[in-house]
Formats: sequence, C-alpha cells, structure tokens
Amino acid sequence: MQHRAAAWTVLVMLFAWMLAVTARMAEAAPASPPALTLDALPRPATPPPERGPVVPSQVQRWRLEATALEHGDGVARDPVRAAQLYCRAARHGDPEAQYSLAWMLTNARGIARDDAQAAHLFAAAAEQGFEQARAMAERLGEPRGPVPDCLRPPEGDPAVAAPPVAVAAPAAAPPTAAAARHAGRSGVSALPPPPLPANAPESIVRFVTLVAPDYQLEPWLVLAVMAAESNFDPLAESPKKAQGLMQLIPDTAARFGVRDPLDPTQNIRGGMAYLRWLLAFFEGDVTLALAAYNAGERAVERYRGIPPYAETRAYVRRISAAIGWRLRHPFDPRVTAPSPMLAARASPAAR
Repeated sequence: MQHRAAAWTVLVMLFAWMLAVTARMAEAAPASPPALTLDALPRPATPPPERGPVVPSQVQRWRLEATALEHGDGVARDPVRAAQLYCRAARHGDPEAQYSLAWMLTNARGIARDDAQAAHLFAAAAEQGFEQARAMAERLGEPRGPVPDCLRPPEGDPAVAAPPVAVAAPAAAPPTAAAARHAGRSGVSALPPPPLPANAPESIVRFVTLVAPDYQLEPWLVLAVMAAESNFDPLAESPKKAQGLMQLIPDTAARFGVRDPLDPTQNIRGGMAYLRWLLAFFEGDVTLALAAYNAGERAVERYRGIPPYAETRAYVRRISAAIGWRLRHPFDPRVTAPSPMLAARASPAAR
C-alpha cells in the first residue's frame, strides 16, 4: 500500500509539472495571426485615386513589385503588400496581375481564401486571352456576387482623366435629319469639331458626313471609331472575325441588318446603327459607348464602367483623345431604354 501511495504521489506531481510546463509554453508561444482578406488588410484595401493618367509601364512596375513581394525575391516577403499592388494593376486591366491575385486568393497565400473574388479575377484574365486563367475560370465556374473592387474602374478613371471640353447635357435628337444635324453640332460642344483623321479617304469622309446625321451621330465620332477599328481598311478582319471598316462581328452584323459585312456601305451603316444604340443605352456617355463597342455592352454593365481589360482601356483613351475629349453626345431615347446599370451606379448604395 505504501508503494502504491508513493507511485500515485509521483504521478500526480508529474502531471502537475506537465500542466505547468504547458501553460508556460502557451504563454511564450506567439498568438496565431488573424486571417487577412483584401477588405480587411492593415493597409487600405482599395488603391488610392491615381494622379493623372496611368501608363502601361507603371502598371507593369506594380505587377513586378508585387511578384517580388509575393515570393520574397530580393525583398522581404510581404503578401499583404503584394496583394495590394496586384489589385492596383488589376484595376488597370493587367491580366497577369488579375491571375496572380486570384491565385493568392484560391491558395490562401498570405491572405484568406476567397473563391468568389478569385472567380471574378480569373474570368477577367481569361476574357483577355490569358491562357493560364482559362482552366481556373472553368473550374470555379461563372462568377457570382458583386464584382470586387480590384476589378472596378478606378475612381476618376484615368482612362478618361483628361479634362473634357465644355459640353451640354445630352438631349433627344429631333426627328428630322436637318434638326438632328443642328442639335448634334450645338449640343455637343461650343468649340469647332475636332480634326478628322488625316488618313481618312475622301470618299469615306464624304459618305460619313452625309449619312451620320441620319443616325443622330457626329461624323467625327464615327470616323474616329473607324480609324481605331480598321484604319480605313474595308477588308480588315480580326482574329475574332470582326470585319470591315467598322469591324462588325457576325452577331452585331446580324443584329443591325448587315448582310454583307465587307460591303463598305452596309458596314458603315451597321456600325453607325450600333453606335446610335449604344449612345441611347448609356444616355450619351461616350466613354461607356466606346468601351461597349470594343468589349460589349454586357461587360460594361457587369463592371459598371470601362471593363478591366488593357485593350479596352487603351481603346477608349485613344479615341477620346482623338475627338478632343468630347465625352458627351446627344442621344435619342426612343432608340432603346437606358441601361439599368446607370441608375444602380448613381445610387448612394452603389458607391
């Protein structure tokens, strides 16, 4: 009995010692860091507004710096800062940054896993032709929920940041061609029209000048779009099967009654019909109409502004500069109802 009592005493003392050691180790061990998400980082989740236009080389520098910080390549590893810089570049349409940030989100590389945001980012990169993103976009499926801030147009979007000329509010085009010409010239700007593209063939300029008013369009806008789309090559064809002077894809050509996209007259009329529709759909906002002409109106609605595609952002800026930053245009509300996105974007809840 004495041996058993002694053994129990030793066991109790050993157990008490182990509890004390465990408690001391718990006190000394660092606390587990809380999970981080893009919306709850120790730095602002949304990049600050840019000062002036952001050039592609700056976007590339953000992405390269983010890559170094993500992997600790020559600098101390900082996944939070890496995610911020990827986010900044992603908003300006860099597909590799969109893919890299999505990869961090799906693999919890220093930030909390978020497949919903990752699906949007993979989809945006895939839509720009970034091959590595296609398989991941298919695996995660169609993006659901709101578009993350890292894909929303930057505040005071630098893609159209140059000061526009003085313009009047959009107005419904009068029913007659003569009245439409008057409204178009007096309603867009008090300044003279911007110069037409220097390489525009005279025959095309003459045709557009005569026909554009029938579609309630300014000739300089039509010619600027044509210059960006085809450089006035009537046989131009893109890898996406867009054809002709206004680069109509098959669906758009059929939608606006163009039977032969390589017929210059049909092609120009089809392109002008689409531009007129887009200006009505976006209530005279030229930047949204241009973005939609390049990327499709559904992409503009999904992202509530110029989509985060490098090509589209460059396209909008190039044409905006060519037309002297005349960013409002009269529109005919009878052509189509406005996009519901406009009201949603203007509501305080959407900000």
